[in-house]
Amino acid sequence: MIEHRLVEAQPGLVFDISVAGAADAPLVLMLHGFAVSRHLYDAQLPALAQAGYFAAAPNQRGYSAGARPDPANVALYDIELLLDDAMAFTRVLGHGDGRFHLVGHDWGGSLAWEIASRHPERLASLTMLSRPHPGAFARALRDDPEQPIRSQHHKAFLAPDAVPKLLADDARWLRTRHAANGIPARATEKHLAVIGNPEAMEAALAWYRARGTVHRPINRITVPTLFIWGDADDTVGRMAAEGTADFIDAPYRFEVLPGVGHYAADQMPERVNALMLEHLALHGA
Repeated sequence: MIEHRLVEAQPGLVFDISVAGAADAPLVLMLHGFAVSRHLYDAQLPALAQAGYFAAAPNQRGYSAGARPDPANVALYDIELLLDDAMAFTRVLGHGDGRFHLVGHDWGGSLAWEIASRHPERLASLTMLSRPHPGAFARALRDDPEQPIRSQHHKAFLAPDAVPKLLADDARWLRTRHAANGIPARATEKHLAVIGNPEAMEAALAWYRARGTVHRPINRITVPTLFIWGDADDTVGRMAAEGTADFIDAPYRFEVLPGVGHYAADQMPERVNALMLEHLALHGA
């Protein structure tokens, strides 16, 4: 059973977190990306709990109404603060400075790569959904003519009028994109309950605005890694996905899901669960 908690992970910032499983079991922290929410992992939480893990999926900074600094001040959404939030979750969930399993998707994947690069001693395993290693992504932006087209929404999100455009006509842009990537309508409604309002959407786009168009390099990864990529992903091409292997110095598995889009956990939850559980079992905390 999934439990909803309100947790003050940083002073004055109260986050919505979905948890499942025994609190003293090995922690699996799952970080969502853009245009979705903690509900991306609703199918993974009970499966992980049943397998003997303590699974936690927070609405991240700006997505949680109680952890939404003024998005006009994009410095409050700097990646260093987002990383601090992620590491703080492990402490407030009762796992101190111990080792844990980390799962990341999209922007949450960007944070997960950074954490794996900086704190490999903290991670038992890394599971990545749809987000290639930054080195592979930068190379694809340079060498793959399609990747800049796939990523052009990043620049569009920097425009001052991006939020009203995204939410116009009952969030038609988001609904269309979700449907094109195989997200069931019921899941889209859960995500829109979190981000389908101007305040939350401004905060979600503050992540992009704080970063701008610069994707900074990170170190090679020394944590056992599973990378799940759908070959119908509209934002990540094959060159970036396949190229991730060149930046991993640890046991590595690259799993391609035919016909699956950018949100595999929503579109094909049973397959994602099976792959994740197999990976975690191989690399215990």
